[in-house]
Amino acid sequence: MDTLSQLLSLYPMRTALDVRCHFGAPWVLDHPGAAGGVAPYHLIVRGEARVDDVSLQTGDIIVFPHGGAHRLYLGDPAAVSARHSVPGLLRFDGNEGDGPATDILCGEFSFDTDDGLLAALPPMLVVRTADRADAAGLRNLIDMLQMEAETPRAGSAAIVRQLASALFALLIRCWLEQSMTVPGLFAVMAERRLQAALQGMLSAPQQPWTLEELAAACHMSRATFARLFTKAAGATPAAVLTQLRMTRAARLLDAGKQAGDVAESVGYQSEAAFNRAFKRQYGIGPGAYRRQPAAA
Repeated sequence: MDTLSQLLSLYPMRTALDVRCHFGAPWVLDHPGAAGGVAPYHLIVRGEARVDDVSLQTGDIIVFPHGGAHRLYLGDPAAVSARHSVPGLLRFDGNEGDGPATDILCGEFSFDTDDGLLAALPPMLVVRTADRADAAGLRNLIDMLQMEAETPRAGSAAIVRQLASALFALLIRCWLEQSMTVPGLFAVMAERRLQAALQGMLSAPQQPWTLEELAAACHMSRATFARLFTKAAGATPAAVLTQLRMTRAARLLDAGKQAGDVAESVGYQSEAAFNRAFKRQYGIGPGAYRRQPAAA
């Protein structure tokens, strides 16, 4: 399995696509701050929009990984007309504005926590798909979502749900390919010289990796590897390895595995040492974590 697929598999996610908007300028779409672990997103399927000083065009996607409050708009916000909503497969929001039209699909990505994958992303993430060969798959997916949302047929609810579940992976892949700079774990993934170390941590978290072994996998000296990795990730290799181990441990506990078996699976010979590391990461021990109700 490739590195991005392995990383995404560590962070279970639920995707909702629930609102379809058709606005004539001027219009405003205010979105309040979201709960922890929830990242709202908007797909501009036709027309234009703005967020602060960012201009969005047909085919653009904007995500707020940290759940920050935001405003999408076009035209003078002081002159907006009344909005109306109609229930359906996706709730339809519209207005009576007679200016240029904008169609938007709105939803959210939901994770169990906000301190993992979302924390490694910037507060606002924009991906462009128009006239980009590297985003053809993502653009096709948006077109299919738009078609099913605007003209529902038998099975449309299931089709929208399945298509939306693939959206995040395609989005992150395009973002990595388009961005000049990316943060955290994604920066390590984007740095070709460091990919072997991250791949090793993800593929074999139970291995007692040393700095020397990780550096050798990347064909670097110990000092050079440590410097480049820490600069890219914003954390030491040991800290990143612990984070990945604890995330893997949480998934195994979610699957009903016993703490002792999980400890060995992620590289701890001592269950007590594993319990301490897990509690530092999640604030509760493995047993209490395992007894928590499953996320809805």
